[in-house]
Amino acid sequence: MYIVLIIVTVIVCALLGLIVLIQNPKGGGLASNFSSSSQLMGVQKTGDFLEKGTWALAITLMMLSLAINVAVKGGSSNNADNPALREQIEKASKPSNALPSSTPALTPSATPAAPKADSSKK
Repeated sequence: MYIVLIIVTVIVCALLGLIVLIQNPKGGGLASNFSSSSQLMGVQKTGDFLEKGTWALAITLMMLSLAINVAVKGGSSNNADNPALREQIEKASKPSNALPSSTPALTPSATPAAPKADSSKK
């Protein structure tokens, strides 16, 4: 059920993107210069259809999002019922007190002292 809802949601998203790209812009800007030619041959009726389609797909996308949220039913709570998995998680989460043997011992590095400046030369 979850996979079917995801597939339908992806299809609705693609259709919504296509419908938004097809629509004529209604704002100002560069599109306002050509507004007189956009009313030829019933473009207004097509705009109404595309606007209704946009609203329908947006509402469908919201409903599908809610349905996916309900279909998940608590995420990974189903894995908590498995005792072997619970034991493995608890074992991995406990800190170990022993130091690993592969870490080198911390020793101060022996750096030679800088030679003193010869004060006899002037």
